[in-house]
Amino acid sequence: MALLVACGGGPRRGPSQYAQKLVILGFDGMDPQLVERWMHEGKLPHLSALAKKGGMFPLATTHSPESPTAWASFATGVNAGKHNIYDFLVRDITTYLPDLGMVKRTPPTFLFNYIPTSKPKLESIRGGTSFWVTAGKAGVQSSVLTVPVTFPPETVPNGEMLAGLPLPDIRGTMGTFSYYATDLSRYEEGNTEMGGILRRLVFEGDVANAELVGPPNPLVRQKIEAIRRKGPTLSDADRAELAELQAIQDVHVPFTIRWDRGAKAATVEIEGESIRLIQGQWSPWIDLTFKINMLVRLHGMAQMLLMNAGNELQLYVSPVNFKPDNPPLPISYPEAFAGELFKRLGYYRTLGWAEATWPLNEDRMDEKTFMDDLFVAFNDRAKVILDRVDAKNWDVLVGVIESTDRVQHMMWRLTDPKHPMYDAKLAAAFGDAIERVYRRADDFVGEVVRRIGPDVAVLVVSDHGFHSWRKAVNLDTWLVQQGYMVLQGQQPGDKKLADLFGGGTFWENVDWSRTRAYAMGIGQIYFNLRGRESKGIVSPGAEAKQLAGELSAKLLTLNDPEDGTPIIRAVYKRDDIYSGGYLQNAAELQVGMNDGYRVSWQTTLGGSPQGIVYPNTKKWSADHGGYDYAITSGVLVSNRPIGTTTPRIIDIAPTVLKYFGVTIPTDIDGKSLF
Repeated sequence: MALLVACGGGPRRGPSQYAQKLVILGFDGMDPQLVERWMHEGKLPHLSALAKKGGMFPLATTHSPESPTAWASFATGVNAGKHNIYDFLVRDITTYLPDLGMVKRTPPTFLFNYIPTSKPKLESIRGGTSFWVTAGKAGVQSSVLTVPVTFPPETVPNGEMLAGLPLPDIRGTMGTFSYYATDLSRYEEGNTEMGGILRRLVFEGDVANAELVGPPNPLVRQKIEAIRRKGPTLSDADRAELAELQAIQDVHVPFTIRWDRGAKAATVEIEGESIRLIQGQWSPWIDLTFKINMLVRLHGMAQMLLMNAGNELQLYVSPVNFKPDNPPLPISYPEAFAGELFKRLGYYRTLGWAEATWPLNEDRMDEKTFMDDLFVAFNDRAKVILDRVDAKNWDVLVGVIESTDRVQHMMWRLTDPKHPMYDAKLAAAFGDAIERVYRRADDFVGEVVRRIGPDVAVLVVSDHGFHSWRKAVNLDTWLVQQGYMVLQGQQPGDKKLADLFGGGTFWENVDWSRTRAYAMGIGQIYFNLRGRESKGIVSPGAEAKQLAGELSAKLLTLNDPEDGTPIIRAVYKRDDIYSGGYLQNAAELQVGMNDGYRVSWQTTLGGSPQGIVYPNTKKWSADHGGYDYAITSGVLVSNRPIGTTTPRIIDIAPTVLKYFGVTIPTDIDGKSLF
């Protein structure tokens, strides 16, 4: 059926053939224990009202309780062996290099290294079929809004889609912020561990010049990737050339800062605009154009916050979002849908990871600024969802907000006196931060119900729960100590997200000829398998099976050296938990840790620093990835009775299909709840 764009209404279809309607509201990371507590205390009245008609239940998550894995199972109704999303990261079995694990990228092509002959292409690596596609083919009209694992957006028959995670910033990352300050030393300049760029400001009089770092030049990036593909071991000449290319790969936009010390203000001149800010003030969205060459331009938008303009000047710049009406790659289906929303609603965040977790984690933003910004991110998502609720051109509407997840990652420490980063003074001011976001979510549920009426079926869903993360665990270091991974040469420095997104090197000191197992991602352990990995030494079959049993048993004996607490609650073997056409891409072991413990950031990127267990001294103080899925359930609140007390996230897709009378495909693993 052809889609038309109606004035002020976005994509518009003909009359629906269905009388019934269904709304699914997703809140990433909403925890069943917190929901139950605050419902009991009367703080979540709208969720309680829904539950009285149907119920509130823990919702079993996926064996890797990570958002991409769980939301992919939500959409498809199948286990990860059938949809191929196991973690945020995947590894290249030839070079062992990690990469973002949800998309496959084909770079643009250029004639004479200058004239563009094809655009870059992104393809989702997610398999399976989304329920909105299956239902759409049967005539069910859908509106799918910022659901994770929907970038790049797919064609939705009889539907519309605004993409969510992993929709990147203009640099192709999860969200690179920039921070400019007069009180940064030259030693602090550079890339932070978790996604920031720090630059020192030097004023001549009251004027300083700076540059905003934008996307990598695709021609330079292709040269970088050509060198990296020679891995896993590079020559000294290759390393030197790689470093030279990395230094020149990024496109910049220059800007000038004029400091009015007396007024504690500054004027930023950028892209022909002159923006005056007083201390503590955010700018409006600033349109930005990055010039790859004379023929190629990329458009984005960012906001600036003048954090300080007193004795020192500190300027924060948000990640550069895709501009909804002129993105470098499509971010919606139909392609014009995002722009139609922009015309009607004004600016809204397009970045899949819309909250400022990284600058708070790197101590470049305080808790108040983070929380204020988080509510803006929540409201941006909410206004898009409410706009589509009011459009009423859907049979099923699915909208996801992730601020519930982000606030718990960052502020849990202020609810847990046992956490190394607990601060009583901060707890007095922000100890209710998580509760406030849950109550905002409850208000939003109430507003949606008010607009759709009491007779529409509503499901409130979260993909996983949460745990305090008090101590970090270096799994690769443990593998080294146990002899499963062998190192040689000099220990490399700690890895950063910039290495992942910027073409850095990994595994430099690993002797693959003697390494049997390696950890990467959030709780995955892979075997160095002969015939699969380029330097594999473990034979498939009996040897791999024996190694799986041996490693599993040893991992379960890993205890906290401080008090003997078991660190690992369960270890899941690949063939016991996954099945399907993508089974070969799964890690041989999925580690499920106990509350309080999570794999270290260095482990996620394959690092093996000194020590196995150490206190987590980052503000990112709670998590879900890498924990035992059996104790990390999400939430289901329904205003319709369901047929089980043990629902699973893979049950949502078949529930939707049955609700509309659509035949459930035979390969779906879930069962209808209605």
